[in-house]
Amino acid sequence: MDKNRKWRNFFVADSAIIGEGVELGQNTIIEENVVIGKNTYIDCNCVIREGTIIGEDSFVGSNCIIGEYQNDFIYTRKKDNYKLSIGKNALIRSGSIIYSNSTIGDDFQTGHQVTIREESIIGNSVSVGTLSDIQGTCEIGNYVRLHSNVHIGQLSSISDYVWIFPYVVLTNDPTPPSERLIGVKVNSFAVIATGSILLPGVEIGQDALVGAGAVVTKDVSEYMVAVGNPAKEISDVRNIKNRFTGEPAYPWRYHYNKNMPWETSTYDEWYQSLKLN
Repeated sequence: MDKNRKWRNFFVADSAIIGEGVELGQNTIIEENVVIGKNTYIDCNCVIREGTIIGEDSFVGSNCIIGEYQNDFIYTRKKDNYKLSIGKNALIRSGSIIYSNSTIGDDFQTGHQVTIREESIIGNSVSVGTLSDIQGTCEIGNYVRLHSNVHIGQLSSISDYVWIFPYVVLTNDPTPPSERLIGVKVNSFAVIATGSILLPGVEIGQDALVGAGAVVTKDVSEYMVAVGNPAKEISDVRNIKNRFTGEPAYPWRYHYNKNMPWETSTYDEWYQSLKLN
C-alpha cells in the first residue's frame, strides 16, 4: 500500500494485513484482523469490519460496509468474532452492505445498494443486481444470476446456474406473521422470470421456467413451464422455440454461453471435459 498517495485520510488497524498494490480511498476504515488481498481497490467512505477477508484483485465501491454488525452487537455492543470471507476478483459496487458470518466465492459481483445478510453461503461467479436483498441464512450455488430488485427470503436454497429476473420475490412465511419459516428451493438451470412470487416451501425443478408475473403456490416439475396466478404447468420447456430463429430455446445452456464456464466451447464439450478430468 502506497502511504504517500494523494489521499491519506484513512484508518488502518495495526492488526490488519494489507496486500501489495492495495489502494484505499479517503475516509475508509479498515478494522482489526482484516485481510485484504493484493491489488484490491477500496473506494472512499468504506468500512471494512473486523475479521473480514477480501481476496486479491477485488474492487469495493464507495460507501460500502463489508462485514456489517449483526443484531446482537446493536444491543450488547460486544463483538462476537464473526467472520466474512469474500473470494478474489470481487466487484462490489457502491452503497452495498454485506453482513458478517458469511462466505462468498470468487468472481462475485453486485450492482449498487445490494444488501446481503448474515449466514449466507454463496458460490463462485455469482451476480446480484442493484437494490437486491438477500435476507441471510441462504445457500446460493455457482454461476447464479440475480437481476435488479430481487428479494431472497431467509432459508432459500438456489442451486447452480439459476437465473432470477427483476422484481422476483422468494417468500418464506406460510402464515404471516409467524416465526416458523420455510424456504423456497430452486434447482439447477431453472429460470424465474420477471415479477414472479414464489410462496414458502415450493420447489422449482431443474430446467423449469416460471413465467413472468406468476404466483407459484406449489412445486414445479423439472423441465416444465408454469404460468399464471396461481401458477399452473402448461408445457415442457423443450417445446418453446426462439421467436427469431425458430430453433429450440430450452434447455438454455445449449444456446447461451456468455460468461459461463463453457463460453469457449459448447455445454456438452465442457461437461465431457469435466468427466475426463
